[in-house]
Amino acid sequence: MKCLLTPFFLLASLQQQLPAAEPFVHPGIAHNQRSIDFIKGKLKAGQEPWTKLWKSCHAHKSAALDWKPQPRAKVERGVRNKPDIGGTEFLRDGDAAYTHALHWALTGEKAHARKSAEIILAWSHTLETVENHDAKLLVGMGGHKYCNAVELLKHSGDGWEGWTGKDQAAFESMLRKVWYPVIKDFYPSANGNWDAAMLQTMIAMGVVLDDRAIFDRATNYYLKGKGNGAVRNYFFPSGQCQESGRDQGHTQMGLEFLANTCETAWNQQLDLYGAYDKRLLKGFEYTAKYNLGHDVPYAPYKSFEGRYHYKSISDKGRGQLRAMFEKVYNHYHHRKGLTPNYTKMALDKTRPEEDGRGTLPWGSLMYTRQPSPSAGR
Repeated sequence: MKCLLTPFFLLASLQQQLPAAEPFVHPGIAHNQRSIDFIKGKLKAGQEPWTKLWKSCHAHKSAALDWKPQPRAKVERGVRNKPDIGGTEFLRDGDAAYTHALHWALTGEKAHARKSAEIILAWSHTLETVENHDAKLLVGMGGHKYCNAVELLKHSGDGWEGWTGKDQAAFESMLRKVWYPVIKDFYPSANGNWDAAMLQTMIAMGVVLDDRAIFDRATNYYLKGKGNGAVRNYFFPSGQCQESGRDQGHTQMGLEFLANTCETAWNQQLDLYGAYDKRLLKGFEYTAKYNLGHDVPYAPYKSFEGRYHYKSISDKGRGQLRAMFEKVYNHYHHRKGLTPNYTKMALDKTRPEEDGRGTLPWGSLMYTRQPSPSAGR
Protein backbone atom coordinates (compact mmCIF):
# COMPACT_ATOMS: atom_id res chain seq x y z
CA MET A 1 0.00 0.00 0.00
CA LYS A 2 1.33 3.43 -0.91
CA CYS A 3 1.47 6.23 1.61
CA LEU A 4 -0.66 9.29 1.06
CA LEU A 5 1.82 11.94 0.03
CA THR A 6 0.14 14.94 -1.52
CA PRO A 7 -3.27 16.59 -1.36
CA PHE A 8 -3.74 16.02 -5.10
CA PHE A 9 -3.87 12.26 -4.68
CA LEU A 10 -5.75 12.05 -1.40
CA LEU A 11 -9.32 11.59 -2.59
CA ALA A 12 -8.43 9.09 -5.29
CA SER A 13 -6.25 7.13 -2.90
CA LEU A 14 -9.01 6.96 -0.30
CA GLN A 15 -11.49 5.71 -2.85
CA GLN A 16 -9.09 3.03 -4.05
CA GLN A 17 -8.03 1.86 -0.60
CA LEU A 18 -11.35 1.74 1.20
CA PRO A 19 -14.34 0.98 -1.03
CA ALA A 20 -17.67 1.84 0.54
CA ALA A 21 -18.81 -1.79 0.37
CA GLU A 22 -15.72 -3.20 2.06
CA PRO A 23 -16.54 -4.60 5.53
CA PHE A 24 -14.69 -3.37 8.57
CA VAL A 25 -11.85 -5.42 10.05
CA HIS A 26 -12.69 -6.70 13.54
CA PRO A 27 -11.15 -6.30 16.02
CA GLY A 28 -9.87 -3.15 14.45
CA ILE A 29 -9.67 -0.03 16.61
CA ALA A 30 -6.50 0.14 18.70
CA HIS A 31 -5.68 -3.54 18.14
CA ASN A 32 -6.24 -6.20 15.54
CA GLN A 33 -6.22 -9.96 16.04
CA ARG A 34 -2.69 -10.28 14.71
CA SER A 35 -1.36 -7.87 17.33
CA ILE A 36 -3.31 -9.59 20.11
CA ASP A 37 -1.98 -13.00 19.09
CA PHE A 38 1.55 -11.58 19.05
CA ILE A 39 1.25 -10.47 22.69
CA LYS A 40 -0.37 -13.76 23.72
CA GLY A 41 2.55 -15.65 22.19
CA LYS A 42 5.10 -13.53 24.06
CA LEU A 43 3.28 -14.04 27.36
CA LYS A 44 2.95 -17.77 26.82
CA ALA A 45 6.69 -17.97 26.16
CA GLY A 46 7.45 -15.85 29.24
CA GLN A 47 9.40 -13.32 27.20
CA GLU A 48 10.42 -9.85 28.32
CA PRO A 49 9.51 -7.05 28.44
CA TRP A 50 5.97 -8.30 27.85
CA THR A 51 5.79 -10.53 30.93
CA LYS A 52 6.83 -7.73 33.28
CA LEU A 53 4.47 -5.28 31.58
CA TRP A 54 1.60 -7.73 31.83
CA LYS A 55 2.19 -8.21 35.54
CA SER A 56 1.98 -4.45 36.00
CA CYS A 57 -1.28 -4.32 34.06
CA HIS A 58 -2.76 -7.25 35.98
CA ALA A 59 -1.83 -5.72 39.35
CA HIS A 60 -3.29 -2.30 38.61
CA LYS A 61 -6.37 -1.14 40.49
CA SER A 62 -8.33 -0.76 37.25
CA ALA A 63 -7.91 -4.50 36.65
CA ALA A 64 -9.48 -5.47 39.99
CA LEU A 65 -12.58 -7.63 39.70
CA ASP A 66 -14.22 -5.71 42.53
CA TRP A 67 -14.14 -2.46 40.54
CA LYS A 68 -17.43 -0.60 40.98
CA PRO A 69 -18.61 1.61 38.11
CA GLN A 70 -19.94 5.04 38.99
CA PRO A 71 -22.27 6.08 36.17
CA ARG A 72 -24.15 9.38 36.15
CA ALA A 73 -27.21 10.41 34.18
CA LYS A 74 -25.82 13.92 33.73
CA VAL A 75 -22.09 14.39 33.26
CA GLU A 76 -20.83 17.94 33.42
CA ARG A 77 -17.37 19.46 33.30
CA GLY A 78 -16.59 23.13 33.15
CA VAL A 79 -13.52 25.25 32.56
CA ARG A 80 -10.47 23.88 34.41
CA ASN A 81 -12.60 20.96 35.64
CA LYS A 82 -14.95 23.18 37.65
CA PRO A 83 -17.50 21.80 38.15
CA ASP A 84 -16.62 18.15 37.63
CA ILE A 85 -19.82 16.13 37.94
CA GLY A 86 -19.12 12.60 36.78
CA GLY A 87 -16.37 13.56 34.35
CA THR A 88 -13.55 11.95 36.30
CA GLU A 89 -15.68 8.86 36.90
CA PHE A 90 -16.47 8.61 33.18
CA LEU A 91 -12.77 8.62 32.31
CA ARG A 92 -11.71 6.24 35.07
CA ASP A 93 -14.45 3.76 34.28
CA GLY A 94 -13.35 3.89 30.65
CA ASP A 95 -9.84 2.92 31.70
CA ALA A 96 -11.21 0.03 33.74
CA ALA A 97 -13.56 -1.18 30.99
CA TYR A 98 -10.69 -1.25 28.53
CA THR A 99 -8.26 -2.90 30.97
CA HIS A 100 -10.71 -5.68 31.77
CA ALA A 101 -11.54 -6.19 28.09
CA LEU A 102 -7.80 -6.43 27.40
CA HIS A 103 -7.53 -9.11 30.08
CA TRP A 104 -10.29 -11.04 28.33
CA ALA A 105 -8.60 -10.71 24.94
CA LEU A 106 -5.20 -11.85 26.21
CA THR A 107 -6.25 -14.58 28.69
CA GLY A 108 -9.81 -15.62 27.84
CA GLU A 109 -10.81 -15.12 31.49
CA LYS A 110 -14.56 -14.53 31.37
CA ALA A 111 -14.68 -12.84 34.76
CA HIS A 112 -12.84 -9.90 33.22
CA ALA A 113 -15.19 -9.86 30.22
CA ARG A 114 -18.15 -9.71 32.61
CA LYS A 115 -16.60 -6.88 34.58
CA SER A 116 -15.86 -4.88 31.44
CA ALA A 117 -19.43 -5.37 30.24
CA GLU A 118 -20.79 -4.39 33.66
CA ILE A 119 -18.97 -1.07 33.49
CA ILE A 120 -19.96 -0.35 29.90
CA LEU A 121 -23.61 -1.24 30.44
CA ALA A 122 -23.83 0.75 33.67
CA TRP A 123 -23.03 3.85 31.64
CA SER A 124 -25.06 2.77 28.60
CA HIS A 125 -28.23 2.45 30.68
CA THR A 126 -27.62 5.59 32.78
CA LEU A 127 -25.96 8.37 30.80
CA GLU A 128 -28.37 10.92 29.34
CA THR A 129 -26.31 14.06 28.75
CA VAL A 130 -22.74 15.37 28.66
CA GLU A 131 -22.75 19.13 29.15
CA ASN A 132 -20.86 22.34 29.91
CA HIS A 133 -17.60 23.73 28.55
CA ASP A 134 -15.65 20.46 28.27
CA ALA A 135 -18.43 18.25 26.88
CA LYS A 136 -16.81 17.72 23.47
CA LEU A 137 -13.40 17.14 24.99
CA LEU A 138 -14.71 14.70 27.59
CA VAL A 139 -16.54 12.53 25.07
CA GLY A 140 -13.47 12.63 22.83
CA MET A 141 -11.05 11.65 25.57
CA GLY A 142 -13.18 8.96 27.19
CA GLY A 143 -15.27 7.53 24.38
CA HIS A 144 -12.27 5.97 22.66
CA LYS A 145 -11.71 3.70 25.66
CA TYR A 146 -15.27 2.37 25.80
CA CYS A 147 -15.31 1.69 22.06
CA ASN A 148 -12.08 -0.27 22.32
CA ALA A 149 -13.47 -2.29 25.21
CA VAL A 150 -16.61 -3.29 23.30
CA GLU A 151 -14.59 -4.07 20.18
CA LEU A 152 -12.45 -6.51 22.17
CA LEU A 153 -15.43 -8.11 23.90
CA LYS A 154 -17.24 -8.67 20.62
CA HIS A 155 -14.44 -9.67 18.31
CA SER A 156 -11.18 -10.76 19.96
CA GLY A 157 -10.69 -14.48 19.51
CA ASP A 158 -14.12 -15.94 18.83
CA GLY A 159 -15.79 -13.12 20.74
CA TRP A 160 -17.33 -13.30 24.17
CA GLU A 161 -20.76 -14.94 24.08
CA GLY A 162 -21.90 -12.87 27.04
CA TRP A 163 -22.10 -9.68 24.97
CA THR A 164 -25.64 -9.93 23.63
CA GLY A 165 -27.58 -8.12 20.95
CA LYS A 166 -29.49 -6.34 23.70
CA ASP A 167 -26.22 -5.15 25.23
CA GLN A 168 -24.98 -3.90 21.87
CA ALA A 169 -28.25 -2.04 21.33
CA ALA A 170 -27.91 -0.25 24.68
CA PHE A 171 -24.33 0.72 23.94
CA GLU A 172 -25.23 1.86 20.43
CA SER A 173 -28.05 3.99 21.77
CA MET A 174 -25.64 5.83 24.07
CA LEU A 175 -23.21 6.42 21.23
CA ARG A 176 -25.77 7.63 18.74
CA LYS A 177 -28.09 9.59 21.03
CA VAL A 178 -25.72 10.99 23.64
CA TRP A 179 -22.13 11.00 22.35
CA TYR A 180 -22.40 11.62 18.63
CA PRO A 181 -24.54 14.78 18.79
CA VAL A 182 -21.87 16.29 21.05
CA ILE A 183 -18.89 15.59 18.75
CA LYS A 184 -20.28 15.28 15.22
CA ASP A 185 -19.46 18.87 14.22
CA PHE A 186 -16.12 19.01 16.04
CA TYR A 187 -14.91 22.38 17.41
CA PRO A 188 -12.95 23.98 14.56
CA SER A 189 -11.90 27.19 16.33
CA ALA A 190 -10.74 25.56 19.57
CA ASN A 191 -7.15 24.55 20.09
CA GLY A 192 -6.51 21.48 17.98
CA ASN A 193 -6.35 18.87 20.73
CA TRP A 194 -10.14 19.23 20.99
CA ASP A 195 -10.74 18.16 17.39
CA ALA A 196 -8.07 15.49 17.79
CA ALA A 197 -9.82 14.00 20.83
CA MET A 198 -13.11 13.87 18.95
CA LEU A 199 -11.42 12.31 15.92
CA GLN A 200 -10.08 9.35 17.90
CA THR A 201 -13.52 8.60 19.31
CA MET A 202 -15.46 9.25 16.11
CA ILE A 203 -13.33 6.90 14.03
CA ALA A 204 -13.58 4.27 16.78
CA MET A 205 -17.37 4.68 16.82
CA GLY A 206 -17.44 4.07 13.09
CA VAL A 207 -15.70 0.73 13.53
CA VAL A 208 -17.55 -0.57 16.60
CA LEU A 209 -20.91 0.41 15.07
CA ASP A 210 -20.00 -0.77 11.55
CA ASP A 211 -21.03 2.68 10.42
CA ARG A 212 -19.19 3.77 7.30
CA ALA A 213 -20.62 7.30 7.35
CA ILE A 214 -19.25 8.01 10.84
CA PHE A 215 -15.88 6.48 9.97
CA ASP A 216 -15.62 8.52 6.78
CA ARG A 217 -16.65 11.71 8.57
CA ALA A 218 -13.64 11.25 10.86
CA THR A 219 -11.12 10.37 8.15
CA ASN A 220 -12.28 13.18 5.88
CA TYR A 221 -11.95 15.73 8.69
CA TYR A 222 -8.49 14.43 9.61
CA LEU A 223 -7.33 14.92 6.03
CA LYS A 224 -9.07 18.08 4.95
CA GLY A 225 -11.10 19.51 7.83
CA LYS A 226 -11.17 23.26 8.35
CA GLY A 227 -10.45 23.22 12.08
CA ASN A 228 -7.25 23.35 14.10
CA GLY A 229 -7.19 19.59 14.68
CA ALA A 230 -7.09 18.56 11.01
CA VAL A 231 -3.64 17.27 10.12
CA ARG A 232 -2.64 20.10 7.74
CA ASN A 233 -3.78 22.71 10.24
CA TYR A 234 -2.30 21.17 13.37
CA PHE A 235 1.16 20.90 11.80
CA PHE A 236 3.37 23.10 9.68
CA PRO A 237 5.50 21.05 7.25
CA SER A 238 8.37 21.61 9.71
CA GLY A 239 6.49 19.69 12.38
CA GLN A 240 5.66 22.78 14.41
CA CYS A 241 2.23 22.28 15.99
CA GLN A 242 -0.66 24.67 16.30
CA GLU A 243 -0.30 24.49 20.09
CA SER A 244 3.51 24.60 20.26
CA GLY A 245 3.22 28.24 21.24
CA ARG A 246 0.58 27.49 23.87
CA ASP A 247 2.26 24.88 26.08
CA GLN A 248 3.85 21.49 25.69
CA GLY A 249 1.25 19.48 27.59
CA HIS A 250 -1.66 20.32 25.30
CA THR A 251 0.55 19.97 22.24
CA GLN A 252 1.37 16.41 23.21
CA MET A 253 -2.29 15.63 23.88
CA GLY A 254 -3.13 16.68 20.32
CA LEU A 255 -0.33 14.55 18.93
CA GLU A 256 -1.42 11.53 20.90
CA PHE A 257 -5.08 11.73 19.92
CA LEU A 258 -4.17 12.09 16.25
CA ALA A 259 -1.89 9.06 16.53
CA ASN A 260 -4.76 7.04 17.99
CA THR A 261 -6.87 8.07 15.00
CA CYS A 262 -4.15 6.93 12.61
CA GLU A 263 -3.79 3.56 14.33
CA THR A 264 -7.49 2.80 13.91
CA ALA A 265 -7.34 3.81 10.25
CA TRP A 266 -4.28 1.60 9.77
CA ASN A 267 -6.16 -1.38 11.20
CA GLN A 268 -8.87 -0.65 8.62
CA GLN A 269 -6.38 -0.74 5.72
CA LEU A 270 -6.11 3.04 5.44
CA ASP A 271 -2.77 4.84 5.89
CA LEU A 272 -3.38 8.17 7.59
CA TYR A 273 0.08 7.91 9.19
CA GLY A 274 1.59 8.70 5.80
CA ALA A 275 -0.65 11.64 4.91
CA TYR A 276 1.03 14.84 3.66
CA ASP A 277 4.54 13.45 3.65
CA LYS A 278 4.19 11.86 7.11
CA ARG A 279 3.15 15.12 8.72
CA LEU A 280 2.27 13.35 11.99
CA LEU A 281 5.79 11.97 12.36
CA LYS A 282 7.24 15.42 11.76
CA GLY A 283 5.08 16.73 14.59
CA PHE A 284 6.26 14.00 16.94
CA GLU A 285 9.91 14.57 16.05
CA TYR A 286 9.67 18.36 16.40
CA THR A 287 7.90 18.16 19.77
CA ALA A 288 10.17 15.43 21.14
CA LYS A 289 13.26 17.35 20.07
CA TYR A 290 12.15 20.54 21.79
CA ASN A 291 11.14 18.75 24.97
CA LEU A 292 14.46 16.93 25.07
CA GLY A 293 16.17 20.32 25.35
CA HIS A 294 17.11 21.09 21.74
CA ASP A 295 16.36 24.22 19.76
CA VAL A 296 13.75 24.06 17.00
CA PRO A 297 12.63 26.64 14.42
CA TYR A 298 9.42 28.51 15.16
CA ALA A 299 7.16 30.73 13.09
CA PRO A 300 4.28 32.74 14.61
CA TYR A 301 1.10 30.69 14.29
CA LYS A 302 -2.39 32.13 13.91
CA SER A 303 -5.05 29.47 14.35
CA PHE A 304 -8.27 28.91 12.40
CA GLU A 305 -10.41 32.05 12.40
CA GLY A 306 -7.58 33.85 14.21
CA ARG A 307 -8.81 32.85 17.65
CA TYR A 308 -5.29 32.11 18.88
CA HIS A 309 -2.08 33.79 17.82
CA TYR A 310 1.01 32.21 19.36
CA LYS A 311 3.97 34.42 18.51
CA SER A 312 6.76 32.32 20.07
CA ILE A 313 7.24 28.76 21.16
CA SER A 314 6.17 28.08 24.73
CA ASP A 315 8.47 26.63 27.36
CA LYS A 316 5.53 25.93 29.66
CA GLY A 317 5.72 22.22 30.49
CA ARG A 318 8.94 21.80 28.50
CA GLY A 319 10.66 18.53 29.36
CA GLN A 320 7.50 16.96 30.78
CA LEU A 321 7.17 14.19 28.25
CA ARG A 322 3.79 12.53 27.92
CA ALA A 323 3.78 8.73 27.72
CA MET A 324 2.54 8.57 24.15
CA PHE A 325 5.42 7.55 21.88
CA GLU A 326 5.16 3.75 21.78
CA LYS A 327 2.64 3.18 18.97
CA VAL A 328 4.11 5.95 16.81
CA TYR A 329 7.63 4.62 17.10
CA ASN A 330 6.38 1.12 16.41
CA HIS A 331 4.63 2.25 13.25
CA TYR A 332 7.33 4.35 11.68
CA HIS A 333 10.28 2.21 12.79
CA HIS A 334 9.08 -1.40 12.98
CA ARG A 335 6.45 -1.23 10.26
CA LYS A 336 8.04 1.31 7.94
CA GLY A 337 11.74 0.95 8.65
CA LEU A 338 12.32 4.62 9.45
CA THR A 339 14.54 6.00 12.21
CA PRO A 340 12.67 8.69 14.18
CA ASN A 341 15.56 9.50 16.51
CA TYR A 342 13.92 12.07 18.79
CA THR A 343 10.77 10.00 19.13
CA LYS A 344 12.95 7.07 20.18
CA MET A 345 14.81 9.17 22.75
CA ALA A 346 11.53 10.42 24.18
CA LEU A 347 10.19 6.87 24.26
CA ASP A 348 13.22 5.69 26.21
CA LYS A 349 12.43 8.31 28.86
CA THR A 350 8.73 7.47 29.14
CA ARG A 351 8.70 3.67 29.09
CA PRO A 352 6.74 1.88 30.26
CA GLU A 353 3.60 3.56 28.90
CA GLU A 354 0.87 2.62 31.33
CA ASP A 355 -1.97 4.06 33.34
CA GLY A 356 -2.38 6.82 30.77
CA ARG A 357 -4.79 9.67 31.36
CA GLY A 358 -6.95 10.72 28.47
CA THR A 359 -5.79 7.88 26.25
CA LEU A 360 -5.37 4.13 26.40
CA PRO A 361 -3.06 2.82 29.10
CA TRP A 362 -0.68 -0.12 28.60
CA GLY A 363 0.93 1.22 25.44
CA SER A 364 4.26 -0.49 26.04
CA LEU A 365 2.57 -3.84 26.58
CA MET A 366 0.49 -3.59 23.42
CA TYR A 367 2.83 -1.81 20.96
CA THR A 368 6.40 -2.83 21.77
CA ARG A 369 7.95 -4.34 18.63
CA GLN A 370 4.68 -5.28 17.05
CA PRO A 371 5.33 -7.24 13.85
CA SER A 372 4.96 -5.88 10.34
CA PRO A 373 2.90 -6.11 8.24
CA SER A 374 -0.20 -5.35 10.29
CA ALA A 375 -3.89 -5.78 9.53
CA GLY A 376 -3.25 -8.32 6.81
CA ARG A 377 -0.71 -6.32 4.81
